[in-house]
Amino acid sequence: MRILIVEDETSSYENLLSILKEVAPDIEVAGNTESVAETVGWLATHPQPDLIFMDIHLSDDSAFAIFSQTEVNVPIVFTTAYDQYALDAFRVNSIDYLLKPIKAKDVRRAIDKFHRLSHIDLAAYLGRMATLVPETRWQTRLLVPYRDMLIPINVADISYIYSTEKNTVICQNSGEQLTCHKSLDSILAGFDPHQFFRANKQFAVNRDSVQKISVWYDSRLLLTLNTETPERVFISKNRAAEFKQWMTGQ
Repeated sequence: MRILIVEDETSSYENLLSILKEVAPDIEVAGNTESVAETVGWLATHPQPDLIFMDIHLSDDSAFAIFSQTEVNVPIVFTTAYDQYALDAFRVNSIDYLLKPIKAKDVRRAIDKFHRLSHIDLAAYLGRMATLVPETRWQTRLLVPYRDMLIPINVADISYIYSTEKNTVICQNSGEQLTCHKSLDSILAGFDPHQFFRANKQFAVNRDSVQKISVWYDSRLLLTLNTETPERVFISKNRAAEFKQWMTGQ
């Protein structure tokens, strides 16, 4: 039986490897990945293993992000040091859930469960793998520091965000502006990409704020928004097609 171990802590990986050699010496460890990105890449370039031992909390994201980026048709045994993840792991029908520090009896139990799976059980389990894809929850409100206060604003009320060398300006549909010390990239990370588009280095725009699109002489697109902007908002020729698709929701 071939297994993949998804674990970013060296001590935890070595502990699990030692236990596997003890309780199931015939198992072949096909690989060890340490992040979501590395796991997605490994699965794309190697034959699928028979079983995966997967830590939920990885270096770059939650392991659940893996299943929104690639298809995994392999039973999972989740491992973690955090109790709060237990319900999530069971909810997505993992073969088993192991709490760190992992013990030999726990690994033996998980492998026994795997071996007891009938073809019908395995087919049913794999049919439920879609539930491993988490529902993304985008920000609907933003707290902007102002003097000794925090100003709450609705994300839907933002017309555009403008980045300068020193700070970032958030302009609402009313025309009111607030200065924020967060970078444009960090703000956009929490926003629905179907609603906000990074027009260029300086601007991100709300789709609902775009009132007119003009084709410029060099095939750039000039945007007219529902509020005044400190400078013209251009979409480069190379990104024009992408922007048009975004505007039409394609």
